[in-house]
Amino acid sequence: MNNLFSVKDNVVVITGGTGVLGAAIGKYLASEGAKVIILGRRKEEGDKLVAEIKAEGGEAMFLTTDVMDPESVHACCDKVLAEYGKVDALLNAAGGNMPGATIAPTGNFFDVNIKDFQKVLDLNLTGTVIPTQIFLKPMVEAGKGSIVNFSSMAAFRPLTRVMGYAASKAGISNFTAFLANEVATKFSSKIRVNAIAPGFFLTNQNRALLTNPDGSLTERGADVIRQTPFKRFGSPEELCGTIQYLISDASSFVTGTVAIVDGGFNSFAM
Repeated sequence: MNNLFSVKDNVVVITGGTGVLGAAIGKYLASEGAKVIILGRRKEEGDKLVAEIKAEGGEAMFLTTDVMDPESVHACCDKVLAEYGKVDALLNAAGGNMPGATIAPTGNFFDVNIKDFQKVLDLNLTGTVIPTQIFLKPMVEAGKGSIVNFSSMAAFRPLTRVMGYAASKAGISNFTAFLANEVATKFSSKIRVNAIAPGFFLTNQNRALLTNPDGSLTERGADVIRQTPFKRFGSPEELCGTIQYLISDASSFVTGTVAIVDGGFNSFAM
């Protein structure tokens, strides 16, 4: 049997694991035999997700954390190591946006709230750096591991309105390339750092922006579909194969990359 893509018994930590994308990925990896640790702020949803995973025969744990609080993340890492003794992979799925860091259709650049802009940069970029710094240490000690950051279509081109979000995601792509070189040259070439750039998936954060209450497309949603050759939004489960590839031995010579999963959005020209 070829085990190239196997994640069985891998200890996988997912920040933002109660979100639509993180939850789908967590369920899938657990079904593939990984031991999944869900990190998030919403305990009720986290406990529910873990119960669902266990009901399907998977292994999972939920730990309440705030990715902006190093002490909180450190405590979670200690619990993971106490339970499993290792960390094989970290998926940095935590992130988000704020109204004040966006520009309304009738507004302009001068309307951006700088405090909210800074909060979005911190949540997405610093909220990726902090867990990485903490969960990377046991990987360095073990001499192997895989980190997958979550970039975005907004990192490749300046999508209208979402200035703060786009800036933070562009930073994540840059950070991914930086860290890939840093860990390979200073610690181990068996520690890999990559990113995934999802196209447009309906989540709790963007659903109202892309669809109306009756399920029809908003003007922005229609623009997205027009730009996407597949002519649809992605399903969260369609990220799982790329994630499995990036954290398994199948990608053992892959680091510093951003894997695009977007139905062709980024390749559309006119």
